[in-house]
Amino acid sequence: MITGRQPKHGKDVIAYHVRQAFYPGEITPKEANRIGYELAMQFTGGRHQFIVATHIDKAHVHNHIVFNSTTLDCTHKFNNVKDTADLIRDISDRICLEKGYSVIAEPEEKGKDYAEWNAEKNGTSWKAKLKKTIGKVLPGCCDFEDFLRQMQEQGYEVKRGKYISLRAPGQNRFTRLKTLGPEYTDDAIGAELERLRTSNSRTTIAVPSRKFEKSSTLDISFLIDIEKKLSEGKGRGYEQWAKVFNIKQMASALLILREEGIGSTEQLEERQVKATAVFEQASDELKATESEIRELRKMKQHILDYGRTREVFAEYQKRGKPDDYLEMHRAEIQIHLAAKKVFEEYKTKRIPKLKDLNARLLVLSNQQKAKYEKYREARKEMQRWQAVQQSVHSSLNQLEKEKHRGGSR
Repeated sequence: MITGRQPKHGKDVIAYHVRQAFYPGEITPKEANRIGYELAMQFTGGRHQFIVATHIDKAHVHNHIVFNSTTLDCTHKFNNVKDTADLIRDISDRICLEKGYSVIAEPEEKGKDYAEWNAEKNGTSWKAKLKKTIGKVLPGCCDFEDFLRQMQEQGYEVKRGKYISLRAPGQNRFTRLKTLGPEYTDDAIGAELERLRTSNSRTTIAVPSRKFEKSSTLDISFLIDIEKKLSEGKGRGYEQWAKVFNIKQMASALLILREEGIGSTEQLEERQVKATAVFEQASDELKATESEIRELRKMKQHILDYGRTREVFAEYQKRGKPDDYLEMHRAEIQIHLAAKKVFEEYKTKRIPKLKDLNARLLVLSNQQKAKYEKYREARKEMQRWQAVQQSVHSSLNQLEKEKHRGGSR
């Protein structure tokens, strides 16, 4: 070994596997392979050996990218951190957007694996038990903080951070709420709490519908529940630190409110709702453009298929459609007939010109890039106001606790 280090038998990672899929019908295998190569080069920086295998055995063209864990000079190994998948997706999305191909604006969480499915089937799944507890607790909650407190009363330990995670007594690892499914994300739980709040005519500050992402312009997290930490055995020094931390978080929120001229919870609610509406509109506009791009690319592919198989089909008709010729050219004939069927469904008497389609696709591609940036900015702004709203809400809860504590003395 060049470095003198010996691999651990059975535990050494030899290579890593990345899968990259494309929307059905909008890309050729050759172009998909080129994009996969570009993704691998940008991600590895050309420092790791890799291979890009493009498969066409499914409805969608997809790449399998496998790269060596050890660098070409054999002096370093790849460090697979928890955000690696996000980085790869960002690079892939950027490449695809630059070339005018579709990306998934909001990727869904992966489905459950076999171990989780089997555990749920046998009644031993931590996730299944957590879902059941949430279903029991949620109807009686007035806001997100109340929901977390009631989950604690059910015996769950709560971990706050970029994502809310819960752990049941006896469970080794925390479970992120968002891994339970789309109906258990912060967005979904927030929406359900808002629905319950409205239906019960409760007067409280609206709970943000989803967690925010930290950015350079805002760094507000959930305020620390000082009483809970003290009950767990934290000392007086921690209490003082936590109070200072909470004050700083609220001060950041107040600074934003002052800069924006917001002086009431109603105005804050209005601003957050407005930001959410802008985000949803940007999301709808992006989806509409991507949908039109997909349709035009399908049409383009059918036009190319029609031209490529026209002579074969003409010969087939000329010979009186014999079975032996059909067997020899079945694939080409079926492709030609499929293209003709599409043209008939579009109710057009002439085949659209490729140059017209390409010109429109170029315009839409530029629009897609601009709308994607607008979408990202709108999402960031929405999360910004949700974070401020959560900070204000948590602070008011803390002040209410202090008020009751003072009145009971």
